[in-house]
Parts: sequence; structure tokens; C-alpha cells
Amino acid sequence: MPARIYSPARTAMSSGTAKTKVWVLEHVAESSREVDPLMGWTSSADTQAQVRMTFPTKEAALEYAKEHGIDAVVQEPTRRKTNIRPGGYGENFATNRRGTWTH
Repeated sequence: MPARIYSPARTAMSSGTAKTKVWVLEHVAESSREVDPLMGWTSSADTQAQVRMTFPTKEAALEYAKEHGIDAVVQEPTRRKTNIRPGGYGENFATNRRGTWTH
């Protein structure tokens, strides 16, 4: 059964990098989900698609996959460059400002 190993992206609701330092091993669903005709809920008989394991490093996730015979594909994350201004937030209220306050 194939799996993918990736580092999750930050949530859209925060600017921090919490929960992005771990690596996740997630099994790929082998079959598509089916709609229950009575309730309309989606379901699947594939229980491996529910498994999501976290590891501190990419190497640990790859080692686990190798030990258990899991075909894993690694998706490398694209990291953003940090945006740190020299004056920071206090620059907005500087008393030695040369120009007019534009915002």
C-alpha cells in the first residue's frame, strides 16, 4: 500500500509555524469513498486511509516505512523566507519619522 511522507503546512488562520516541525506518514486511499444511500454520508472500507502517524524527522518516517514494508513517497516542503523588519512593530509609532505617516 502506498503512503506519502510530508511536512504539513501552517494553517491559514495563523502566521506562526506551530505543527510544521513534524513529518507525517499518511496512507493513500486504495478505493474511492462511497455515498451511503440512506443517510448520504461518505464511507470507505479502507481502514488504512484513516492512519496518520507523526515523526520528529523525515529520516525516522522513512525508516519506519522501510521496516514495515510500506512504499512511501516523500514530498519536500517549500519553506517561506522569514519577514523580519529592522524596526518591527514599533517602527509604526517612531517619533523620529522623516516622512508623513501614510497609513
